[in-house]
Amino acid sequence: MEKNNSKASVRPGTIIGAVIAVLLTVLLLNPAWLPLPKQTIEAIQELTKSHFLIERSTKITSAHILTLILALCVMWLCYSVIKLILSAIGKRNPRSRTIAELLVGTIKYIAVIAAIVWGLSILGVNSTAVLAGVGIIGLIIGFGAQSLIEDVITGLFIIFEGKYSIGDVIILDDFRGTVREIGVRTTTIEDVGHNLKVVNNSDIRNFQNRSRNSSVASCVVGVSYSTDLKALEKIMAENLPAMYQAHRDIYLSAPRYLGVEELGDNGVILKIVVDTKEEDIFTSARTLNRDIRVLFSEKGIEIPFPQVVVHRGE
Repeated sequence: MEKNNSKASVRPGTIIGAVIAVLLTVLLLNPAWLPLPKQTIEAIQELTKSHFLIERSTKITSAHILTLILALCVMWLCYSVIKLILSAIGKRNPRSRTIAELLVGTIKYIAVIAAIVWGLSILGVNSTAVLAGVGIIGLIIGFGAQSLIEDVITGLFIIFEGKYSIGDVIILDDFRGTVREIGVRTTTIEDVGHNLKVVNNSDIRNFQNRSRNSSVASCVVGVSYSTDLKALEKIMAENLPAMYQAHRDIYLSAPRYLGVEELGDNGVILKIVVDTKEEDIFTSARTLNRDIRVLFSEKGIEIPFPQVVVHRGE
């Protein structure tokens, strides 16, 4: 199944609406451009000054527009430089990458807010009053968005306590996957089927980080009760190191024979394990099962299976 990587296109209606909003804003800031009586224009200026915090000491000219464009370019350039520096720092290790991506996300929000305030001040808007209004609105929203604040605070604790980083394999509830992104509010996890799970940071409480230490892949196999265990153990001791040499890309050490796991109904159950990375645990388990099966087949060691004996009555 092909993975759909196509991004949703912007709707034409959205673009048209944005253009109309910009035009109306420019006309509101400079009503003298409208073919209206002088009294009407003065009334609009007074209303915009009192209700939209727009100062009418100067009119918007091409210089204002060019200055606004220059200011936005400067803000974008500063953000790009900071993002480039943080991206370079994030290449050192997974923890650095995690912190760098969090800082980039935070700086992006700050840059957008700063650009809006700066742009409005260039166009004649009372930026001090805007900031005061934003502070009051933020306080009101804060009381109604406690879960959002909890997500952000929990995300910061996750980052700075280093419980997990980008690239770590974690198990959250019944979902096992690799951490792909840690944002200010959410964490994105991807499983082996490329399915993404986005979880609010405040909901990440009980989880296992399987990437901090090496993991163990195991093979549990049965042999017949007639098998000479001492001879079999000698065969495995001679051949297990060769398996490590053949699969050093996924094995961290030579497979180890742990002994008899169980005396089953159909045979003696043995257990062999190998150290591996958590992201390679399933591949290592399949490879180890195959190696043991091939070894037993070459050495003539029988792997029993359930059999049904039928007795006919005379």
